[in-house]
Amino acid sequence: MAKALIIVDVQNDFCEGGSLPATGGAELASEISELLENAQDLDFVVATQDWHVDPGSHFSDTPNYRTSWPVHCVAGSKGAALHRNLDTEDIDAYFRKGKFDAAYSGFDGLLAPEDEVAVGEREAHEAAQEDGVAPVSLDDWLRQNDVDDVVIVGIATEHCVRATALDAVNAGYNTTVLRDYITGIDEDAVDEALEELEDAGVEVK
Repeated sequence: MAKALIIVDVQNDFCEGGSLPATGGAELASEISELLENAQDLDFVVATQDWHVDPGSHFSDTPNYRTSWPVHCVAGSKGAALHRNLDTEDIDAYFRKGKFDAAYSGFDGLLAPEDEVAVGEREAHEAAQEDGVAPVSLDDWLRQNDVDDVVIVGIATEHCVRATALDAVNAGYNTTVLRDYITGIDEDAVDEALEELEDAGVEVK
C-alpha cells in the first residue's frame, strides 16, 4: 500500500491577485509547503492544474459563480502557473484538466511533463503530447504506483477539492481531506461540501 498527497489547483488565478481568488490562497500555498516539509508518511505527491483552452460555457462575461466563471487559468498563462509559495521540489507528477470543458475533478487531469510545469512568475507553457504515447490520467498514475490511500488539499473546497475527493472515494481509494489545508470561495458552500464528502465516505479531518 502506498499513500499519495493530491494538491488541487494551487494556482495564481485562485490566489490573491488572480481572476478568481479563494480566501487566503497564497497563505494556503505556504502552509501546504510546510506540510510537505514535515510529512513523514507520504510515498508520492501530485498536483493538479486547471488548464483551460476553450471550456465553452464554463467561462462567461456574466458568470453565476456556480456553473459559469470569469476567465481563469488559461493554458500557457501566468494565472495557470502554480503559486510561487508552493514548494514543488517534492512533487512527483502534475495533472492538467479542463482544456475543453469544466473538469472540476483532478481525476479528469492528464499527466504533464514536469519540466514544462511553471511556478510563480514564469510562464506555464503548453505541453505537447508525444506522438504514439497514450495520455496518462491521474487514476492511471496512482494505480501504476500502487497507491491505495489519497490525502487531498488545495483550492477550492466546494468545487475542485470536492469533485476530486468524490471521484477518489468512488474509484475505491481510501480518501482523506485535510480541513486545515483547504480553502474555498463561499463559506456556506464549503460547509455543505464537507458534509457531502463525509456522507460519501471521505474522512475529513
